[in-house]
Amino acid sequence: MIEFIYPHTRLVAGVDEVGRGPLVGAVVTAAVILDPTKPIIGLADSKKLSEKRRNALYEEIIEKALSWSLGRAEPEEIDQLNILHATMLAMQRAVAGLHVVPEYVLIDGNRCPALPMPSLAVVKGDSRVAEISAASIIAKVTRDREMAELDLSFPQYGFAQHKGYPTAFHLEKLAEHGATEHHRRSFAPVKRALGLAS
Repeated sequence: MIEFIYPHTRLVAGVDEVGRGPLVGAVVTAAVILDPTKPIIGLADSKKLSEKRRNALYEEIIEKALSWSLGRAEPEEIDQLNILHATMLAMQRAVAGLHVVPEYVLIDGNRCPALPMPSLAVVKGDSRVAEISAASIIAKVTRDREMAELDLSFPQYGFAQHKGYPTAFHLEKLAEHGATEHHRRSFAPVKRALGLAS
């Protein structure tokens, strides 16, 4: 973890999202305030961890964090707002859901949603800031589990494997079976499957 310098304050929340690229399901965000008296070893960008390690860290973060919260924007909101604005909304919801109000918020990426407290966007924050790494793990484990649940209802699409991303297999099944009610209708491959592409 690269040390990232930010204003000295005790209550720092890290925020990250998972699910901007998939064609199906919600974009899921998490906000996490870590407890400095309960260090968590091995925090890293969730995408660079094995599933087993992510799941173990997920349980440890939930147990040790001062506060954590999930935020989400559903496919209908993504279609209505576009993915960027829906992601910002989901991040606002995650911060608002914290039962401890942070003094400062660090957001993974290059832009911040409008928040009632100071915030800073950190490029590659999930590799540089422990709080953002923790948020990325909470968001990814949550969304991956939702995709596994969706797979039980729609086994023909393979959601448990590709997590809704536009893999060749997913696109093939989308063309074969059409879109579910959980697909994002504003995304081009889904539009094509529905015959809505211009």
